[in-house]
Amino acid sequence: MSAAIADVVLHPLLEQAREAARRAGLAYAGGVPPQLAWSLAQSGEAVLVDVRSAEEHKFMGLVPGSVHVPWATGTAFTRNPRFARELEARVPKQRPLLLLCRSGKRSVLAAEAAAKVGFSLAFNVLEGFEGELDAAQQRGHGDGWRFHGLPWVQD
Repeated sequence: MSAAIADVVLHPLLEQAREAARRAGLAYAGGVPPQLAWSLAQSGEAVLVDVRSAEEHKFMGLVPGSVHVPWATGTAFTRNPRFARELEARVPKQRPLLLLCRSGKRSVLAAEAAAKVGFSLAFNVLEGFEGELDAAQQRGHGDGWRFHGLPWVQD
């Protein structure tokens, strides 16, 4: 770990998430609930990075102030081969990252990829923007960013 990253003072709840991730053997810094992610992004303690596609932004909405670096593109979710380079161009490596996707699954892959290129403070936002599918095969009825009433806007 570089000295610059070692000097970063993390919010105690991010430290707890990181310790839990270490114990679980995760390849990224851990997971945080949406409410904590919003609080940390608003306070400037972390950068919220939306890894959803441009189409998801357009049709599902987005979080104000988030940085958009798509993990995949198009409706077929073709893996973005420039993800790491785009992330490096937009966010300093020593900053804690909070990666957000639709349900919290692609953002795990994005957090793992970010960690591989030196973002040692890459966290997954649990539940994602829309949440998991429910018994009726619909999202947003039991979890997710929007379910919790956190800020978002429609493009």
